[in-house]
Amino acid sequence: MSNEPITLTAGDAEATVLPGNGGRIGGLRVGGTELLRQGERYGCFPMVPWCGRIRDGRFSDGAVVHQMPLNSPPHAIHGTVRDAAWRTARVSGNEAVLTYDLVDPWPYTGRVTQVIALAEDALTLTMSVETYESSFPAQIGWHPWFNRTLDGGSGAGAEIAFDPAWQEERGDDHLPTGNRVEPKPGPWDDCFGMPDGVDVTLTWPGRLELRVTSPEQWVVVYDEQEAAVCVEPQTGPPNGLNTLPRLVTPLEPLEATATWAWRRL
Repeated sequence: MSNEPITLTAGDAEATVLPGNGGRIGGLRVGGTELLRQGERYGCFPMVPWCGRIRDGRFSDGAVVHQMPLNSPPHAIHGTVRDAAWRTARVSGNEAVLTYDLVDPWPYTGRVTQVIALAEDALTLTMSVETYESSFPAQIGWHPWFNRTLDGGSGAGAEIAFDPAWQEERGDDHLPTGNRVEPKPGPWDDCFGMPDGVDVTLTWPGRLELRVTSPEQWVVVYDEQEAAVCVEPQTGPPNGLNTLPRLVTPLEPLEATATWAWRRL
């Protein structure tokens, strides 16, 4: 199948999926109101095979050190697939299945599968990384850009509510130092630990409440920009290929899921 844009509908919810632009969700409209920041770099893109920054773009797999392109100097950021074209494997009225085969500069062979499923009151994202050859470390995450205000700026801005167990202390290089600290007030470009699973609520007062949940235990919250706020569930912290790698093996893929559920206020 081609990588043409896909429109999913359920009730009065409509999602646009862009296989040709990094397998990202280009838009999510509820009752005609767009929730995601528009633009080819925005929407919601998958972060794979790593999330956030890798220090100096280097990670070790045993004795072997791999160098990734420094697309956010001095680091490498957000994986290799957000700039690539994905393949549409299957589409129904409210679900799309996309695949992407990992290639250079990633040094291992593997396949990423992403399932985007829309319901009347929720969007569920599922992603897996599998290999039939050598095992490798990897991470999975999603990077949504939610509009801070709805309808082009009218009304109150989104309020963020969550109760993390800790905050990963951030060094001057924007990477976790390895220390866990008491969560600090925002604005944030920070990673938080939620050992019972990610659970973050965005509220646009008087309009909509959207809850981001995931069984994963890490979430990056980024709200330093005026236009949007980001709530990014992921399988490990930034630089996690070095500090907390999850292994993809021929017997065991790496899998993750996240759900955005909304209700009108």
